[in-house]
Amino acid sequence: MDLSYSDEQIAFAQDVREFARANLDPRVAKKVLEGARLDREDYLGWHRALHKKGWVGVGWPKQFGGTGWDSTYQHIFDEVTADEGAPQLIPFGLRMVAPVIMAFGNKTQQDFYLPKILSGEHWWCQGYSEPGSGSDLASLKTKAERASDKSGDHYIVNGQKTWTTLGQFADWIFCLVRTSSEGRPQEGISFLLIDMKTPGITVRPIIMLDQEHEVNEVWFDNVKVPVENLVGEENKGWTYAKFLLSHERTGIAGVGRCKRIVKRLHHVAKQSTSNGKPLIEDTRFRDRLAQVEIELRALEITLLRVLDAEREKRAPGPEASLLKIKGSEIQQTLTELTMMAAGPAALPYVREGEGGGADAAWLSNDAYRYASGTYFNFRKTTIYGGSNEIQRNIITQMVLGL
Repeated sequence: MDLSYSDEQIAFAQDVREFARANLDPRVAKKVLEGARLDREDYLGWHRALHKKGWVGVGWPKQFGGTGWDSTYQHIFDEVTADEGAPQLIPFGLRMVAPVIMAFGNKTQQDFYLPKILSGEHWWCQGYSEPGSGSDLASLKTKAERASDKSGDHYIVNGQKTWTTLGQFADWIFCLVRTSSEGRPQEGISFLLIDMKTPGITVRPIIMLDQEHEVNEVWFDNVKVPVENLVGEENKGWTYAKFLLSHERTGIAGVGRCKRIVKRLHHVAKQSTSNGKPLIEDTRFRDRLAQVEIELRALEITLLRVLDAEREKRAPGPEASLLKIKGSEIQQTLTELTMMAAGPAALPYVREGEGGGADAAWLSNDAYRYASGTYFNFRKTTIYGGSNEIQRNIITQMVLGL
């Protein structure tokens, strides 16, 4: 496999870098590079700039308004924008529900939803996990019952979703709901698109150990959803859910993001000391860093293979599970090494310290400021998108036939 870029690809990378430096808000880039929490406008400002350029639909076919880039160009774009401190494009619309609508939605749904995902008008969140239904997603209990009135046919949705990432910002949510209790649990699930402004929806924050609000509970109390918002066929949602999860797992690999963390880790390790010398000169630390960089390189090659398969309209197979496992483990290792390098300065981020006082001294050090928050946040990477234990089961079944 030729891993060197052509002159044309090198020129494209330079174009992307110049665009990012001209259009990315430096304040937002600083927050991203430091690992600080972003707000809604931080994400959307970058999204709108890319949309104006025609660079939002990375991996989308041109017929739906996408870039039509091949796997290498997609990878270059992700790598360069991550290196420049650009926020991650929120994947729930662009890389998760959009491919489902393209593959299984009808033309009316494609014409309505896809342009609004591209423009950033619709921010999406994911309604999969429930209390007691995480890795065993087929046991979900949120129910959608068919009904009719003067306004037409609709579903009445009742239940609860949890760990809904950035649901506090969302305009729409794609949900797995139970429409039948007959047969195998997987056979009674449907895929619904729900407007978050619909009466009966309540979003409640879940405050995490680092005191940040990233995830939520979403409650549905007699929520009325038009039948037209059903994707594909009723009771066939499990098929669409698996298709979506394969795309989500590919995105979890986060190679560009990992490379950015590696660069930052080198910076922190040069500033930190061990036995009077920079930590980067410590043999044991350097060995661990070298090992994870080798694993990251192997992950990058695998990602390019998967992206190439997607370009040929082949859904990701067990390779997506491999990406999810190794990508999440590499991310956790990198944040652990960053915590090790930061040492005592990686104390949990204290908001009150920003205004001055004893905490302000270390808080002003960009190398350490959000190390603990990033560490805590990345503990979940081996769980979401299907836990790594589940991914190993998938590989066992699909590759080994066991």
